[in-house]
Amino acid sequence: MSSTSADEPVVPGSGGGGLVRVRFDLGYDGTEFSGWARQPSRRTVCGVLEDTLSMVLREDIVLTVAGRTDAGVHASGQVAHADLPSTVDVAGLPRRLARVLPSDVRVFSARVVPAAFDARFSALRRHYEYRVSDAAFGAHPLRRLDTLAWPRPLDVPAMNAAAALLLGEHDFCAFCKRRDGATTIRELQRLELVRSEVDGVVTAFVSADAFCHSMVRSLVGALLAVGEGRKPVSWPASLLSLSGRASGVAVAPAHGLCLVRVDFPGDGELGARAEATRKVRTLSR
Repeated sequence: MSSTSADEPVVPGSGGGGLVRVRFDLGYDGTEFSGWARQPSRRTVCGVLEDTLSMVLREDIVLTVAGRTDAGVHASGQVAHADLPSTVDVAGLPRRLARVLPSDVRVFSARVVPAAFDARFSALRRHYEYRVSDAAFGAHPLRRLDTLAWPRPLDVPAMNAAAALLLGEHDFCAFCKRRDGATTIRELQRLELVRSEVDGVVTAFVSADAFCHSMVRSLVGALLAVGEGRKPVSWPASLLSLSGRASGVAVAPAHGLCLVRVDFPGDGELGARAEATRKVRTLSR
């Protein structure tokens, strides 16, 4: 099967030459996966999906994904694309794949999209949710795999006050694990925490044009420090002035995090969006 990295851009098919571009909407329980990207001798979402698609279609299939999730992170609204032979019954793929995929990953839908569609570079924004229970008993046993049990009470208004100071376009290097040649400038569009009136679970709603490695979990980790009173409201935003990762920020555990949605522009704007995203980000002044 293909060993091509899932985050490398695939040259768009034109629809000619027997290929069509197909969008996959999918979800997975990340508990038993070592993240999205292929890794030698490790079980990954990309590896399982590419190998299964290649077996079913008897073609070497390479996927490009909207958001590469880390080990243990879940997804209910992940998006990927691949160029498939035009003879494939695309609408029937979810049912065919359901018969052979493991139960912790599912393709919800598959459809032909314009050649300009790129799951990674055409995306406008990604939406994540992080679930935390500060109940005395911990996390509900039926939600223990997607909810962090926090041992101390959380002050949600204080966390929201700190979160508001992080919104906008910044260099989030203090909250990211650096990758060579990758920028850490991002536009954080939503960071809001809501306590459920039903079960008391606190959910962090996090949206941005894109996220760098461990950014969401680091933001949540910083806000948890504020919520339990260890750090002042101003502390997370003060870290934006740093030129490297902040050693005092704890990365929240992976299992509380889920990628819930990816937004894309209309068909006529897909190519322009992909071209703009590929350009190196520079902080607006």
